[in-house]
Amino acid sequence: MPDPSAFPEPTLVPVNGVVLEVFEAGAENAGRPIVLCHGWPEHAFSWRHQVPALVAAGYHVIVPNQRGYGRSSRPTEVTAYDIEHLSGDLVALLDHYGYQDAAFVGHDWGAMVVWGLTLLHPDRVNKVINLSLPYQERGERPWIEAMEAVLGGDFYFVHFNRRPGVADAVFEEDAFRFLRNLYRKNEPPRAPQPGMAMIDLARAETPLGEPVMSDEELDVFVAAFEESGFTGSVNWYRNLDRNWHLLAGVDPIVHQPTLMIYGTRDLVARSERLTEFVPRAEVVELDCGHWIQQEEPEQTNRVLTQWLERQDG
Repeated sequence: MPDPSAFPEPTLVPVNGVVLEVFEAGAENAGRPIVLCHGWPEHAFSWRHQVPALVAAGYHVIVPNQRGYGRSSRPTEVTAYDIEHLSGDLVALLDHYGYQDAAFVGHDWGAMVVWGLTLLHPDRVNKVINLSLPYQERGERPWIEAMEAVLGGDFYFVHFNRRPGVADAVFEEDAFRFLRNLYRKNEPPRAPQPGMAMIDLARAETPLGEPVMSDEELDVFVAAFEESGFTGSVNWYRNLDRNWHLLAGVDPIVHQPTLMIYGTRDLVARSERLTEFVPRAEVVELDCGHWIQQEEPEQTNRVLTQWLERQDG
């Protein structure tokens, strides 16, 4: 396990009307930027295993805590977390470093942001690598509305939207217990099961499954959420239907070279029509659950660097 103290020191970078806490390494590799986008409820530190490998591969690695996370800004308006704002932050981050475009890597919600960024600002993305969450077809109905019709009002995506503030408060009752219970191997938390699975998980006394990380690493996540709270991050979910409307009329095809990495034991649903929307996609499976880059860091690094080398070659 890497030493948490070895992770790059953060810099506060003003972008797009907010301030992002950014962890940067490999500035000597200027001209080859790669931006790593974390998921929920995570932190830039979730990429701790990948940063040194990507620097060694010749990349300038930029890892932001996106708005709502860590010491980055936490606007109070729910709509400040829609896909236009989240993707706008990443575009402004490229501008800050003087880059026209970059390779973008996303996991979980970070993948959703990278997909949206690529649709809204295709000229700023030269390669896409996403983990766990495949391209989400827009469909005929807004996403939360569609989920509610199929999965009911207690499904956590729906619950976050229909009962604002309730889940946030539960998570904040004991951030350590929630995150300890969540970061487990082979116990994917996002299975579409009845009941308020996330709230039940946050209150469970005994965690299930093998932990994804050491106690010292977990402390990094817990300390960050004890400082920031969970509302900013949960507000990303509260913009799903808004995002559905914002993406109307946008070309839905991802034209960039794309790598999609799935965990074989991750219960996040795969896309059965990925190449219809992402025609240049390559798919790789790793034997792990949801927290792919943390559960199988060496395999993830090997897949990332080999694919990037082929694309750059």
